[in-house]
Amino acid sequence: MTEKNESHERDPGQRSTRSSERLISTFYGRFQARDWKGMVQVYHPEIFFYDPVFGNLEGPQVAAMWEMLLGGATELDLQFGDVAAEEGYGSCWWKATYVISLTGRKVVNKGKAMFRFEDGKIIEHQDVWSFWRWSAQALGWKGLLFGWTPMLQNKVHVTALRRLEKFMKK
Repeated sequence: MTEKNESHERDPGQRSTRSSERLISTFYGRFQARDWKGMVQVYHPEIFFYDPVFGNLEGPQVAAMWEMLLGGATELDLQFGDVAAEEGYGSCWWKATYVISLTGRKVVNKGKAMFRFEDGKIIEHQDVWSFWRWSAQALGWKGLLFGWTPMLQNKVHVTALRRLEKFMKK
């Protein structure tokens, strides 16, 4: 039995899986602590990020996004679970409760995060969640009525990117 456990521990694939799961847990643990610098440390320098609000971001944009969002957060409760990783990919679910700084509205957003790993870091991070549900909470009746439309989704996206660009110029 001991030999079996020792060989299991030496299995590089198993070690890689545990290491990738630890990266995800570390990322969200630092997110819970509002530690954007710690979050970014688990990212590869060539990180690619996607979510329905910001769309595609790369490298320094991703770090700036987390700094901007967490630096302005007055309330944040984050939960995550079902962390899993295998063969260079991973995922988990998350639930974030926070106040949108622009509207002052409380949002409870539930989503799934998917990751790809390279060189012991997260190189790709995609968050998937319902834009319509989010917009109904974040924007009120306008989001409820129009959150499903490409027009409102694009307006929110452009506004988010402009805020990020302005933040990065500071």
